[in-house]
Amino acid sequence: MPWGRWPPWYFCFLSLFNLGCIADSTFLRTVTAVHVTEDERMGQAMKTIGLMGGLSWESSIEYYRIINQTVQRRLGGSHSAKCLLDSFDFEEVEQLQHQGKWGELSDRLVASARALKAGGSDFVVICSNTMHKVAGEIERETGLPVLHIADATARAIQAAGLTRVGLLGTRFTMEDDFYKGKLQQDFGLEVHIPEPKDREGVHEIIYSELVRGKIRPESKNLYVDTINRLVETGSQGIILGCTEIGLLISQQDIAAPVFDTTYLHAVAAVDEALG
Repeated sequence: MPWGRWPPWYFCFLSLFNLGCIADSTFLRTVTAVHVTEDERMGQAMKTIGLMGGLSWESSIEYYRIINQTVQRRLGGSHSAKCLLDSFDFEEVEQLQHQGKWGELSDRLVASARALKAGGSDFVVICSNTMHKVAGEIERETGLPVLHIADATARAIQAAGLTRVGLLGTRFTMEDDFYKGKLQQDFGLEVHIPEPKDREGVHEIIYSELVRGKIRPESKNLYVDTINRLVETGSQGIILGCTEIGLLISQQDIAAPVFDTTYLHAVAAVDEALG
């Protein structure tokens, strides 16, 4: 049919059809772009965690497992954490700790933090309670934020509505002020530590057994007895203030609330990484 013979309504229909196709095409392109942008945004938004491990490696495994399981659970699919790991030889660290050479230990951890920063880490997770003794030096010397294990622990204690807690850990963590002082001053918590004999037993088991992967029933009994004495003297909950203690003691062993610093710190790292 010649063009002049087409009814006028046909051209209106043709114009509307073409506009609809253009609109559909634009919509599809827009939706696709949104999906791509969302996927890219998720990847770009995740911060890179710098892990200082090997302090000891027995607990470093737990950090890596908890961090990646938590990321996968929150994001779904095959997601895992962006992280770098610098692992120490703990035999060297342990000797320096007991020799009181904290300056040398600080230098080593500062060097580790610099390496992690150069590798692209956005913040540092020290996979140890005791080595937070030098957390301040790391931040000052590198400018890289340290996600403090005591902060994550204290927030969990406050969320549980507790104000008096017992602290187990190495002798350095239990007796020095860098850890319990932070809990007291920054969070207003009352911190109890075991009696000297119990402290020595807790400390010895960490270094002679837990960091070497040895789990003994008699050692668990000593820890449970120590915890029970802390509860009897007023502790409302117990901080497992060494990242290996969670390998020996769990909430099932204790009636009072237990705060596993390894788990709390690892989850806090995911919170920070995902924003």
